[in-house]
Amino acid sequence: MLDTYKHKGLRKQLVQLLKSKKITSQKVLNAIENVPRHFFMDTAFLGFAYDDKAFPIGADQTISQPYTVAFQTELLELQKTDKVLEIGTGSGYQTCVLCELSSKVFSIERQKLLFDKTSLLLKNMPYQAKLFFGDGYKGLPSFAPFDKILITCGAPEIPETLTKQLKVGGIMIIPVGEGEKQTMVKIERLADSEFKKTEHGSFRFVPMLQNKERNKN
Repeated sequence: MLDTYKHKGLRKQLVQLLKSKKITSQKVLNAIENVPRHFFMDTAFLGFAYDDKAFPIGADQTISQPYTVAFQTELLELQKTDKVLEIGTGSGYQTCVLCELSSKVFSIERQKLLFDKTSLLLKNMPYQAKLFFGDGYKGLPSFAPFDKILITCGAPEIPETLTKQLKVGGIMIIPVGEGEKQTMVKIERLADSEFKKTEHGSFRFVPMLQNKERNKN
């Protein structure tokens, strides 16, 4: 698939839209401008790749709207040296945005269909994320602790298994809540048993499921 001047121009327009929606991190905006979102879209939706909307990607899942990707990424406060865990690889779009900002990205996908598809796609892209097929609730304890953890699907509650894998001084971003809307929660680990939680608005995510097929960004 080609990344044409037209696609690059559309990404510049998307960045301006995200600025108007109060995304202020230049690093995040640069990442959105660099990652060709149309690479991650099903053929039927290629003409809408740079609309600020979510679209189906198969397996009853979606690629999140660019604003949501940018918003979550901005909340993470990523540094290049951070080791990042993403729960829900999905299309791989958010994964590649994380790779633009961090040199060590680990990502888990529960849907085998998407895991296989995205693994193949990322092999042909200049990103070095480590992809895993498995249960996102369990995280990756053998690779923990992580500086940052990003959950890209709605969880009914904050999984303790994941907070335990967060480094002291680290940040986790997770949409929490059942039903149609979730609250975006930022968790900062201040000490071994001390966490600070702040809320950052309502969003819509597909559910995070355990030990069965689940949906994702």
